[in-house]
Amino acid sequence: MESQFGILLMLVLVVASSGQEGCTCATNKWTVCTQDVAGICTCTLVGSNHRVNCSTLTSKCLLMKAQMIPRKGKRFHGPRNGFVDNDGIYNPDCEDSGVFKARQCNQTDTCWCVNTAGVRRTEKGDKSLRCSELVRTSWIYIELKHKKMSSAFEDPEVANALEHLFQNRYKLHPKYIAGVKYNSPFIQIRLSQKDFEKSDNDVDIADVAYYFEKDIKDNSIFHSASTFNVSINGEALAIEKILIYYVDEKPPEFSARRMVAGVSAVLSVVTLTIVFGVTVLVILRWRRTGKYKKVEIKEMGETRRRPNLQLP
Repeated sequence: MESQFGILLMLVLVVASSGQEGCTCATNKWTVCTQDVAGICTCTLVGSNHRVNCSTLTSKCLLMKAQMIPRKGKRFHGPRNGFVDNDGIYNPDCEDSGVFKARQCNQTDTCWCVNTAGVRRTEKGDKSLRCSELVRTSWIYIELKHKKMSSAFEDPEVANALEHLFQNRYKLHPKYIAGVKYNSPFIQIRLSQKDFEKSDNDVDIADVAYYFEKDIKDNSIFHSASTFNVSINGEALAIEKILIYYVDEKPPEFSARRMVAGVSAVLSVVTLTIVFGVTVLVILRWRRTGKYKKVEIKEMGETRRRPNLQLP
């Protein structure tokens, strides 16, 4: 009788163990999942009680917070390259819905305002800083560079492969893919999502860009990381560099002092270049004629910094 009870108990444990192994979050490996007696699988974000919807992408804010939670004495691997604004990864404050709070602060009580992608858009200040609203990132530009190949791909082939990837792997509606341009070895992907366009069921382009960046850097957020693969005509598209640019619906609010410092540096370089050029010209003319001739240096006009990208 005892032996039969022992066998029965062992079978129950085996079934329970196999059930727990099947209880995972396909879209987020940074979760803790449990299965109840009814077979319902519930997953929460690691280090918190925040429930995760595993049928869609987890918000970037919650993912960044999960990365800051120590696990077995170590942190999750952060991005090798920080954000374009060089603030890097931080421990964000998130709303219950998972979106970033408009104002973010660190442990030294230094605060700043962010956009919906969590990227800083103001100067840093103290706790008296006020952020009136969470400004939406309406455009995201992703620049890629693939490794050297024997022959370049065709532009339509690259566009079709990447559009298919974003629609199927990241569940992004095709209307938010503004375009894909290819000029070997460089690829530019444009994502556009206005505030009035996005419904509650649509994934956010900031979340998509974050998942994509992690996939490219071999630190996939998906539970089955090995499934990431972009191939064109059977040949893998090996990406070696990625840069992401964020464009908000409203311009950033950086102080004029920071802009003046940058313009002053540019003017200094331009001035030195002109003086050097004029000096060389005078020396050459003096050697040729044997006489010194006055060379007039005209006043420089306003110098403007050109944007890296052309917005539509």
